[in-house]
Amino acid sequence: MDTYKSSLARIEEVIKKGPFSDDWDSLGSFQVPRWYQNAKFGIFIHWGVYSVPAFGNEWYPRNMYIQGTPEFEHHIKTYGHHKDFGYKDFIPMFTAPRFDPSQWAILFKQAGARYVIPVAEHHDGFQMYKSELSEYNAFNMGPKRDVLGELFQAFRREGLVAGVSTHRAEHWFFMGHGREFESDIKEPLVRGDLYWPAMPEPDLHDLFGKPEPTEEFLEDWLLRCCELVDKYKPNIVYFDWWIQHNSFKPYLKKFAAYYYNRAHEWGQEVAITYKHDAFMFGTAVVDIERGQFAEAKPYFWQTDTAIGKNSWGYTENNSYKSANQIICDLVDIVSKNGTLLLNVGPKADGTIAEEEEQVLLEIGEWLRVNGEAIYDSKVWRESGEGPTQIPEGQFTDNVEKQFTPEDIRFTVKGTNLYAAVLKYPEDGKVIIRSLAERDASRKPYFHGIIEGVEVLGFEEKVRWERSPEGLIIQTIGVKSHLPVVFRIKIK
Repeated sequence: MDTYKSSLARIEEVIKKGPFSDDWDSLGSFQVPRWYQNAKFGIFIHWGVYSVPAFGNEWYPRNMYIQGTPEFEHHIKTYGHHKDFGYKDFIPMFTAPRFDPSQWAILFKQAGARYVIPVAEHHDGFQMYKSELSEYNAFNMGPKRDVLGELFQAFRREGLVAGVSTHRAEHWFFMGHGREFESDIKEPLVRGDLYWPAMPEPDLHDLFGKPEPTEEFLEDWLLRCCELVDKYKPNIVYFDWWIQHNSFKPYLKKFAAYYYNRAHEWGQEVAITYKHDAFMFGTAVVDIERGQFAEAKPYFWQTDTAIGKNSWGYTENNSYKSANQIICDLVDIVSKNGTLLLNVGPKADGTIAEEEEQVLLEIGEWLRVNGEAIYDSKVWRESGEGPTQIPEGQFTDNVEKQFTPEDIRFTVKGTNLYAAVLKYPEDGKVIIRSLAERDASRKPYFHGIIEGVEVLGFEEKVRWERSPEGLIIQTIGVKSHLPVVFRIKIK
C-alpha cells in the first residue's frame, strides 16, 4: 500500500512541477505534434489472450460468460464448463512461439505506415508488457516476454513512431457476467487479480451509469496509464471508449497533465487520442472509430478502423476489406485533415494472417508510388468533389461506397495540387470541375495558373486543357483498379 500511495504522490508532484496543470484551461495549450499531422497513416494492433479462442471477436472474454450467447455455447462445447476452464486458463496457451517483433516492424514499414500503436491492455485486463501492478502480464505469463517493450525497440529501429493503446477503463464491468452463475469468477477478488473488479455492467451509454467505478479502480487505472508512460515513453496514448463516463473526468485531466509534463521533460512531442467527447476539445486529438467525417475539418483528427470486418482481434471466420477500399478511405480521410490508424489482428502464435499481410503490402505498393500526395500534405480549399456521399460518424465504414470517376479528392504540398481519382474511368477521361476555367456565366472557382499535369506511377504524358467545364485530362494507357493520382503544378 505504501508503494501504491507513493506512486500516486509522485504523479501529483509531476503535475505540480510541470507546465501543464490538471484542468482543461491549462491542457488547452496542447499543440498537435507536427510529425503526427504529417504521418497520415498508422497501424493499430489488437493481440492478446483473446487471440487464443479466436472466436466471435475480441470481446470473447466478456461474451463467454453471458449465458445464451454463441461464445458461451462455443466455450462449453470446446473447453468445458466455466468453473473448470475460465478465461484465465487460456493464458498458458498464449505462448506466441512465432512472435518476431522485427518481422512485424518491417511489414508495417513496407505497408507505408509512419506510426504504430499496439494495444497494451485490452478490456480483458491482461497486460501485454512487464508491469509492477499485476502479475497477470505477458512478461510473467503466457509468452513470458515484454511484448510491448520488444515491439517498441523494433519499431524505433525501423524509424516508426511508437504509441500505446489502453482499454483498461472497460475492465470495470467486462468480466462481471461471470458472477451470475457458477464460474471461475468469484470472490475474493482484489486489486491486481485478472478478473478484479468484475462489477455488474451498467448502461454503457449513460454518462452517469451505476455502479460507477470506485476510487480504488480509478486510481489503479491512472497508475497503469502512467506506468506505460514512464516505462516506454510513447509518442501517442490512444484511449478507447467509456472514459467519457463522469467518474473518469478528474483522472483524465490528471493523466493528461502527467503525460504532457513528462513529455516536456523529455523534449518529446506527444498526443492523446480520444472518442465521444471524453476530453475537452482542443486538449487532445479526436478519434472516430470505424467511420469518418463527411466534410473537411479545421482541426486534425483520426479514424481508427480494421482490415477485419467482424473483429479487431484474429478470428478464424473473419472477413477482410480490400486494399482498394482502405486506400480510398485513406485518401478521403487525408483530404479532410485526418489520419488513418489501420488495425491488424495477429494470430495467437504471433504471425499475421496472410489475408491481412497481402492487404498491407498492396497498400504499401500504392503509397510508394502515390505517397507524395499523402505524407506531409495539407488540405486544399476543397477536400473533394463528386456524387458519392460519405456517411458521417462512428461505425459507418462497412457501408459500401460505390465511387465513380467523378469522385476526386484533393491534397496540396508545396507547388503541387494533387487530385486522386477514386475510381479511374476505362476511357481515361477525367474532368476536375473544381479547376474550371473562367467563363462569362459564373465566377471561376480557381483563379490560379496551371503549369503542368502529370500522372503518378505512369510514364504517359497526359493531355490536358482547361475549359468552363473543368480541367479535362485525357490518358490512353493509364489503367488501375486503385485510385490514380494527378500531380498538378501550380505557378
